[in-house]
This record gives sequence, structure tokens and C-alpha cells, in this order.
Amino acid sequence: MTTPLSVLLIGMNYTPETTGIAPYSAGLAEELARRGFRVRALTAHPHYPQWRFDGEPPRRSRESRAGVVVERFRHRLPSKPGGLARAASEISFGLASSLTRLGRPDAIVLVSPALLSSAIAFLRARLSGRAPVVVWVQDLYSLGLRELSERPGRLAQAVAALEGWLLRRADAVVVIHERFRDTVVHELGVAPSAVTVVRNWSHLEDGEPVDRAAARAELGWTDDEFVVLHAGNMGVKQGLENVVESAKLAVAHGSRIRFVLLGDGNQRRELERAAVDAPALQMLGSLPDAEFRRALAAADALLVNEKPGVAGMAVPSKLTSYFSTGLPVLAATDAGSVTESEVLLSGGGVSVAAGDPRALLEAAEALSSDPERAAELGLAGQRFRRERLSSHASFNTYAQLLQGLTRGRRTATSTGSGND
Repeated sequence: MTTPLSVLLIGMNYTPETTGIAPYSAGLAEELARRGFRVRALTAHPHYPQWRFDGEPPRRSRESRAGVVVERFRHRLPSKPGGLARAASEISFGLASSLTRLGRPDAIVLVSPALLSSAIAFLRARLSGRAPVVVWVQDLYSLGLRELSERPGRLAQAVAALEGWLLRRADAVVVIHERFRDTVVHELGVAPSAVTVVRNWSHLEDGEPVDRAAARAELGWTDDEFVVLHAGNMGVKQGLENVVESAKLAVAHGSRIRFVLLGDGNQRRELERAAVDAPALQMLGSLPDAEFRRALAAADALLVNEKPGVAGMAVPSKLTSYFSTGLPVLAATDAGSVTESEVLLSGGGVSVAAGDPRALLEAAEALSSDPERAAELGLAGQRFRRERLSSHASFNTYAQLLQGLTRGRRTATSTGSGND
């Protein structure tokens, strides 16, 4: 009888976090468990996107969730995410998780971000055995530093060198977009044969229809308002001061557009201060899944907003949720960015220049005045989700990759032990 394959997943974000990488890490782990893999996840206590713990978590905990053994480690949280404080946070998680016994997994999956903790875990994995290591790239650090210009120059070069070192030495690299594949191959020197594209899937499955009128009343939205909602992290790369300025223009022009920022993040307080005189802007805290779905469904358009200069470092995870709603997507992003290409490829939305609040407001008003076009865009997004963002296809690709890597190792191990 064949022993089930054992997979160890290591990453800082995991359910019950509802935004960013966590739904994908947990989704993969739980699906592999349903398919008969033995899965163990090493992760941090929930802290994202608010960048704080709920109370004082234990130094270490262990639980079973949906067939996955989940071990959590308390790590250092940065007082303000970014720069050296962020690096120290990643290193602290990397050290905490690497001090535990890794066991004898058949394959190890490292989730990046976090790059620094993934590098530490990679070294630990190589010291403890020869299990194949997969690095799952959700964001590219080297592009992030370049595009956000937080730490240009030598530090950016050092980060690119570390990222390339890790990806070139991994047994396989999984990226979430074709543009990422081009970057890791042409800029970071990873062999094309080592790279697999596995799209992030829509983790919001079809649910019960939402009573839009009731949901809007609960949220304080009137029937004559056109609600543009941005969901998820409120960080630097989102550049949400653009939305604040657009809301101020809406008030000045007597527009019926309401902008809503739903979620949390390290820029939330700054945005709240900036929005004091912008009654057309509403801020909502992070919501549980059911309420989050209701809020999305009750809006009229869903917004992706990016800071000017952000072009290739990330594929907004919120798009996978947006395309499930049947609502049009409005993207404020640089021309030629991954986000613009994804929205235009889907046919599910429109794109305007990043950092242009007037263009954002005008695009929202255009959608408001043309409900037929808005509905057509929403339906196109749903088709794109069904055809290109299927969780079934993504899980199949991942399972086949892991089985292929472990099959070769198991055969080699079996042959080697027979010759001793």
C-alpha cells in the first residue's frame, strides 16, 4: 500500500486571515489534505492586514484545521511595516519556525512573501534532508523595492540577489502570473523548466444570493448613490490617498458617487485623518467572510487602486474575489501594469491612470450613467473567473507538480537503499 505523500507548507499568513495570501495558503493546504496528502503548515498567529495580534498569543500553538496540522509561532511584529522593521519581523518568524522539527516531509512549500523567512527555512530544509523545496512566489520583492522606491540602490540589489539565489536553488518555483514567470526567468536567472504558473483562484465560491437592498440599508448606502468599494489592505502600494482626493472632488462637484474603503492596514490612520473633510468616503473595518461577501455584492463597482510606479510587483489578490461578484471592476493603475493587463484581459472592467483622482471620479460617474455597460463588464468578469481562475485547475496543477517532484525522490531513495 502506498504511503500518502507528506507536504510541509511554511508561510507567515494563514486562515483565519481573510485577505492577501492567507486564503491561498490555507486553500492549497486544505485541498491537498482532501486529496489524501498529509499536510502540516508552519505559520504565524493572525496579524494581517492590521499588523497586530488579537491579544497576546502563545509562543507556540498546534491545532488541526480541515485535515491540516497547523502550528503557529509568535514572532516580532513591526511597529510600522516596511524597511528594517519588516525585515526583522520576517527573520524572527523564520528563526522561530525553523527551530521546530521539520519531520520527514516528501516536499516542502515555502510561501514568499516572506522572502527572508523563506530563505531561512530553505537553509534549514537543506540541512535536515533532501526533500524537494518549492518556492511559491506571490509577490516579487526585487520589483517591489524598485517600484515603490522605499530602499533603492544597494539594498535593492542585495534583495534581488537573495531572491534570485533562493529561486535558482529551489527544486521548483511556482508563480501566480505569466508576467512573474518572465521576470524570474529573464531578470533573476531561474531556468524556464523550473517555473510553473499556477493562477490564484477565486476563493469566494458561489454563495446564496444577497439581498442588496437590505445589505445597502445596513451599510448606510442609499438607492441613489453609486458605491465604489475598495476591499483589502490599506498599505503603501495601494496609494489610497488617490481615493480620498477623488472623494473630495465628488463632494465639490455634487456627485452621487460614494467611495468605500473596506479593510485595514498600516496606512489606515493616515487615510482616516486625510478623509475628515471627505463625507463621500466611508471606511469600514475588516469583516468576516459572510459579511464581506454581502458588502461586495451590495456595491455598484469594485476598485483596485495602486500607487503610481507599481507595475509588475504583484497581482492584486482582490481581483479573484471581485470577478466572482458580477460587478464591474475599476482599476486605477499604471498603463501596462499587471493589474491593467488582467482587467483588460478579463473584459470585466475599465482602467484609468494611477494617481489621478479626477480620472477615477469620471470613470465611476461613467459607469454610474451606463448601467447596461456596467452589467456587461460584470458578466464578463464572471466568465473570466469560471474559465481562467478555476480552483480545480490550480489545485490539479499543484498536486501534479508535487507528485512529480516526490515521485522522482522516492524512486531514487528506494533504488539507493536497495544497493546499500
